[in-house]
Amino acid sequence: MTDTTAAPTSTEGAEPLLQVRDLTKTFSVRGGSLTALDGVSLDLARGETLGLVGESGCGKSTLARSLLMLERPESGTVRFDGVDPFALSGKELLDFRRRVQMVFQDPFASLNARMSAGDIIAEPWATHSGMYRTRRDRAARVRELLHLVGLRPSDASKYPQEFSGGQRQRIGIARALALGPSVIVCDEPVSALDLSVQAQVLNLLEELQRELGVAYLFISHDLSVVRHVADRVVVMYLGRVVESGEAQQVFDQPQHPYTAALLSAAPSLDHSRRREQIILRGEIPSPIDPPSGCRFRTRCWRATDECATARPPLVQQVDAPTHVAECFHPLTDAAARVDERVASTT
Repeated sequence: MTDTTAAPTSTEGAEPLLQVRDLTKTFSVRGGSLTALDGVSLDLARGETLGLVGESGCGKSTLARSLLMLERPESGTVRFDGVDPFALSGKELLDFRRRVQMVFQDPFASLNARMSAGDIIAEPWATHSGMYRTRRDRAARVRELLHLVGLRPSDASKYPQEFSGGQRQRIGIARALALGPSVIVCDEPVSALDLSVQAQVLNLLEELQRELGVAYLFISHDLSVVRHVADRVVVMYLGRVVESGEAQQVFDQPQHPYTAALLSAAPSLDHSRRREQIILRGEIPSPIDPPSGCRFRTRCWRATDECATARPPLVQQVDAPTHVAECFHPLTDAAARVDERVASTT
């Protein structure tokens, strides 16, 4: 293991499509100031899926809203295709918004019940009016998009309440694709769906990525889903990135104790992937008054006095330099096996 100050990176040598460095975002709340993002850094490569995981309240949605420019961070930088989107205005800003779209969590709440499926899909073109100028062109493109997401062209005239949950999410995906984006932020896109329908939607997203080359920032609390879809994974805890790397590396050899605990609690039908469950003690600290040093130290069985004094460095594996963990005492395979037994009994 070696220490590094580099950010979690995508494929080495390739310029990332989306680059985030040291992003910080706070909110004023009753009782003080809540730091939702505390120095978050990550990269998203062209055409890849980056899984973003962590417990509720860790900052996943705030990060997504910041990347969509729905929130303005206090510090840090965002570069999209080499350009700072927060410095854009006019046509350039409109072009950025076209290239970054979102699929929402709840397909029942994210579609306007008073609009037909065709009108919902075509709605973005009202703002980006130069794409399809005539009604005939718009209708033809709506039919193409419906076909692309596995629905019938005749479904354009139906209303959201006439569709199932999975079909509604397909309409949401078609709407996100309407502007030809480079990045789609998927905020828990299958959590409201039945398991069988989840698989269908996930397979659709993978097919669209292969065909269109779109990149996904895939936010989820379901590690089994992230394992299935993600090329790389970023793990967040209380506003910080505590681990990131290639999905297989993170899932098979977690370096941060928090990641190991998350994985140990995830159900799996594969007996070879089952881990002895790590039972974390204590409550999640308040983001208004987080612990000093390592945010996870109050629940960590490996914590020492050092963990309370300073923010841990990013430590990378020698044989996997893109796999990093923010920890003074990162796990090794042997340590992880011993620690699981110790943590589950303490």
